[in-house]
Amino acid sequence: MAWLNPFWSSPKAYVRPPKRGLAPELWASRIPFTHLENFYEVFRALWENRDNLPYAWRILKDGVCDGCALGTSGLEDWTLHGVHLCNVRLRLLRLNTLPPLDPKVLEDVEALKGRKSRELRRLGRLPYPMLRRKGERGFRRVSWDEALGLAAEYLRRHLPEGAFFYLTSRGVPNETYYVVQKAVRALGCNHVDNAARICHSPSTVVLKEALGVAATTCSYTDLIGTDLVVFLGSNVANNQPVMMKYLYHAKKAGTKVAVVNPYREPGMERYFVPSDLESALFGTRIADRFFQILPGGDIAFLHGAAKWMLEEGWVDPGFIRAHTAGFEEYKALLEAIPFAELEKAAGVSREEMRAFAEMVGRAERAVFVWGMGITQHTHGEDNVRAIVNLALLKGFVGREGCGLMPIRGHSGVQGGAEMGAYATAFPGGLPVNPGNARRLAELWGFPVPDRPGLTTPEALDRALEGKLGVLWAIGGDFREVMPDPEAVEEALRRVPLRVHQDIVLSSQMLLEPRECVLLLPATTRYEVPGGVTETSTERRVIFSPEIPGPRPPEARPEWEVFQELVHRLRPELKDRFRFASTAEVREEIARVIPLYEGIQRLKAKGDQFQYGGRRLCEGWRFPTPDGKAHFRPVPLPQKEVPEGAFRVVTRRGKQFNSIVHEDQDPLTGAFRDAVYMNPKDAARLGLKPGDPVVLENAFGRYAGRVYLAEVKEGTLEVHWPEGNVLVDPKARSPLAHIPAYKEILAHLRRGEAEAPSPLRP
Repeated sequence: MAWLNPFWSSPKAYVRPPKRGLAPELWASRIPFTHLENFYEVFRALWENRDNLPYAWRILKDGVCDGCALGTSGLEDWTLHGVHLCNVRLRLLRLNTLPPLDPKVLEDVEALKGRKSRELRRLGRLPYPMLRRKGERGFRRVSWDEALGLAAEYLRRHLPEGAFFYLTSRGVPNETYYVVQKAVRALGCNHVDNAARICHSPSTVVLKEALGVAATTCSYTDLIGTDLVVFLGSNVANNQPVMMKYLYHAKKAGTKVAVVNPYREPGMERYFVPSDLESALFGTRIADRFFQILPGGDIAFLHGAAKWMLEEGWVDPGFIRAHTAGFEEYKALLEAIPFAELEKAAGVSREEMRAFAEMVGRAERAVFVWGMGITQHTHGEDNVRAIVNLALLKGFVGREGCGLMPIRGHSGVQGGAEMGAYATAFPGGLPVNPGNARRLAELWGFPVPDRPGLTTPEALDRALEGKLGVLWAIGGDFREVMPDPEAVEEALRRVPLRVHQDIVLSSQMLLEPRECVLLLPATTRYEVPGGVTETSTERRVIFSPEIPGPRPPEARPEWEVFQELVHRLRPELKDRFRFASTAEVREEIARVIPLYEGIQRLKAKGDQFQYGGRRLCEGWRFPTPDGKAHFRPVPLPQKEVPEGAFRVVTRRGKQFNSIVHEDQDPLTGAFRDAVYMNPKDAARLGLKPGDPVVLENAFGRYAGRVYLAEVKEGTLEVHWPEGNVLVDPKARSPLAHIPAYKEILAHLRRGEAEAPSPLRP
C-alpha cells in the first residue's frame, strides 16, 4: 500500500505543517528496503483472505477499523489525507472473513486442548449456539430458544448477586455496550465490566478529578507541529502503529519526541511507516531522546523534572495563579523530597531529570501521551496525577498543540467506558450512587440498582469461592489476560453456568463445565444490521456501516440477544426495553449521555463528530466545581526490592492486545519466551544470549531464555500474557482496581542447560 501515498500530505489544521518533499535528515537508513515486514503483511493479508477477497476489500474500504482506537474510516481518517492502513488491521482482517468452523471439531474438546489460541481462532467462526453439560466430551448444537431458555433459567436462580457480565473490547461497538449495561441493570445488578478497566480506568478517574473531563483533551492534529510530544510507559510502535504515521509527519513539521521508558524500544527509535513511500523505503528516526527509568520510577522522575522547572523558572506563573488550585501544596511536597531520594527511586541522575525538564520547559506547546506502563501499577492513579501536575506547570492543556492523551489500545474501550459498561459507573461516566440511579430510573422507566457492582477481579474472586452462579463473557479469555492463570482456570470451573458469546473459539470455552457451558455465535461490527459506532482516542464518534458479505448461519448481534434476555426475565419491561434497530439505540444514547448528542444523526460511511470539539478545556475553562485545574501532591511509592531480585515488566510483541500473531517480534527480534535483560546484568550472572533461565516469585514460575536488550539495569521484561504467572493477583490500583502487570518482583536463576524451546526454529 505504500506506493499509494504521495510524499507529503496536504496540510489540515496542524500547529505547523509538515515539510513538503523528502526529509533525508530523518531517515533511519540511506539504503532502501532494509525493513520488509510491512510489505510482507500486505501479501500475507491477501493470502489469508484469498477465499473471501471481495468482502475483505469492502471491509477495508468502507468499515471503521476494529484495531486500535485511532479511528480510521475505510482507508482514510480525519488527521491526514491519503491511504491510512496498518499491520494490526491487516492481521485482524481474517477474523472478519473466516468461514464457519466444522462443528465436528467440538464434539470432543480433548483433541483441542493444548492448541494455541491462534490455532483455535483459525478453525473458523462459531456457526450456531452450542451446549456442553457436565460429563459430556464436547458440544452439541442447540437452538437459540433452548440456549436463551437455559440461560434465563440459571439467571432466575442466581440474580442479582450471583451473576456477572463482561465485555471485551473485541471490536465491540457503542450500541452493544450501551444495551448490555442497560440490560444488566434491568436485571437488578451492576455486576458488569469491560476491558477498558485494565487499560485506562486510572486515567479516567484522575483526569476527571483534576480537569473535570475524563478523556483525551486534544486531537491527533495537535501532535503535528507541536514543539514536543512525550511518551510515558507507551510503545505505540507495537500497540498503536497508526500513530507512527502521525509521528512521521510531526517529525517533518519539526516536533521533538521524548520517550520515558525502561526499555529503549527499537520501534520508537526508528520506524518504517508502510503507507508513506519515503518512510516505507528509508524508515524514520522518531525519538530525539530516551529517558530510561526504573519500572515504577515515573513519579520520582516527573517530580525531579518539576523541581528543576520550578528552580529554573520554566513554568507559567500566570496560568498557575489564575487557573489552578493546589499548587502551593504540590510545590511544598517537591521541596521536601531531596534529589538523592528521587534519583534512587527513578534510577536516573538529576542531570537526566534536568535534561527532560529543559525539553518540557523550553517548549511553548507539548502533548503528553501515556499507556499501560503508567496505569498498570498499584499506584497507577498517582502516576497519572504526576503527569497532569507536570503538564499544568506550563498550561499544556486547552490550547493548540497541547494536551493530555491516555492513548487507547482498542477501538472498543473508549466507548465502552462512556456507555456505562462498568460496575462503578453509569452511562456518561457518572458514579454509581443513589442520586444517579434515580435519574437513570426516571429515564429508563424501571428501578436501577444504586450500589457499585463487582469488577472483573472481584467477580473471579467470588467464583473461586464458589459464590458465582453465572458468568457471561462477550469475547475475551480470562485465562490469558488476568493474573494467576491457574487460579482463574479453577474459578471458571466452579461457575455452574458459563456463557461465552464470541465470534471464534477461545481456550476458556474448552474448560470442563461445573454444570453447563453455552457458546453463542456473535456478529462482527461489520455484520450488524443498521451499522454501529465506535469512539476513538480523540473522542471522535464514528459510524461504521454494515458491510454486505457472507454471514455465519446463526450469528446474532450481542445487543439483540440481551434485549431478548430481558424480555424473558422481565416481561413487564418489554415496552420500556425495546429497540427496533441500532438507530434507535443511538437515539437513546443521545438522550441519556449529553456528551453524545449528535450520535443519533450518524447514518452513513464517513459520518462522525468529535464530542467536546477539537480540544477539551479550551481557553483554560475547566468544568470542575471551582472552574480550575487541580494540582495534587503525590507521595513517592514505597517499593522495596528484595536482595538479588529483579523488577519485571510485562510487554507486548507481535500481537494485538492478548491476540498473539507471531512467535517473533519483528521490531525487537525477540521470541515469545525472551527474557529481556541488560548486557551488564547478564555478564554479572554469567549468562549469554539464548541461555535458559527461570523467574520465580511467590505467585508463579516463568521459564524463558536470555535476550540481551537495552533495558534498564536491574530490570527484566517478559511478554504478556505469558508473564501473568508472575503477577500478584491481589495487587491492584486503589481506585480503578486494575492489576499491577508492570509491578513484578522476581528472582532469576539459570534453567536446565538443554531445555528445548518450542517457539524457535
